[in-house]
Amino acid sequence: MREAELEGILAGLRRFPDVEAPNLFAHDATDRLLVETAAEHLAPGARLAVVGDRYGALTLGALAALDVSGVRVAQDLYSGRSALQRNAEAAGLAGRFESVGPGEGGGLYGARLFEDASVVLLQLPRSLAELEEIADAVARHAPDDAVLLAGGRVKHMSLGMNSVLERFFESVQPQLAERKSRVLVARGPKRPAGPPRFPVLDEVAELGITVASHGAAFSGGKLDIGTRFLLSFLDRMPDARHAVDLGCGTGILAAMYARSHPRARVTATDQSAAAVASSTATAVANGLAGRIAVVHDDAMSGFGEGSADLILLNPPFHLGASVHAGAALKMFEAAARVLAPGGELWTVYNSHLQYRPALERLIGATTELGRNPKFTVTRSIKA
Repeated sequence: MREAELEGILAGLRRFPDVEAPNLFAHDATDRLLVETAAEHLAPGARLAVVGDRYGALTLGALAALDVSGVRVAQDLYSGRSALQRNAEAAGLAGRFESVGPGEGGGLYGARLFEDASVVLLQLPRSLAELEEIADAVARHAPDDAVLLAGGRVKHMSLGMNSVLERFFESVQPQLAERKSRVLVARGPKRPAGPPRFPVLDEVAELGITVASHGAAFSGGKLDIGTRFLLSFLDRMPDARHAVDLGCGTGILAAMYARSHPRARVTATDQSAAAVASSTATAVANGLAGRIAVVHDDAMSGFGEGSADLILLNPPFHLGASVHAGAALKMFEAAARVLAPGGELWTVYNSHLQYRPALERLIGATTELGRNPKFTVTRSIKA
């Protein structure tokens, strides 16, 4: 274990192109503890798999501090993949790891990711469904003697995480907490007998559609209350040549707009690979596969200027575990670029966040269309 090299990697990490701010960090104590714990379980020259690396701390930290023959990494967020690549170039480690995309070898986390890996490093997700999908993939594809090291901040961990891992591994041993973080050591993968459970299909009776969801998709197969409120204005939304569901999640907004506006070209986009896979499956489940294009992107970075007439948005109000307006503001700025003159942004948000001044400044004239005890719906017209 080369401590100085690990320190150098962590000190140089940036979140960019994700939102950056003084109270947002590119690594935490769990990243450091996972790399340190991996040193105790890795034989010299072994191969490592990494899941949930946010900005490169685990991948680059392992390459710099451990004796590994190779690292494969899977990341859910598009911005995380971009940040890892940028940080690798800055650290002189570009080309030293392999990024494995969703669907390579089957499922979001396929066989290619875990091939010949003796240790798997995992930043524990907050969602038990996401943890189940990852644990199933490790148990299904990793070698028999592989060790899963799953770490998290103690305040965000629960006994439910242990229970999920115990369904897929013969042994799950919690380690002593260090620096307010803890690692769970899982051994002996139990090979699942049937196909993976994800994506899960749920009927949303009030909308008359089927919703598909992978473990990391926001709200799972349920209709979240913000989206429900925005959809109550569906009959007032304009006919658009090109409509975009920005931050599409499971694709409910895209599906409902496409169904009610059959002449529109509809694009669903999200920076989460799980959301993109979920939206794709939702479109298929509702006979809309030919009507909805689903794009994995970060805040429409690959969309042309003025290319959309309508954008529907239910923005997140947090970044990871931190409540922060930066994600929504980044989406508003993206909408300002992608909307054509006279195009409309329809947004639903928690009323206490008071986004209207930002929408006025970045997009144009903004009208409040409705407010209930929790949410506000606005329409902004691109100047």
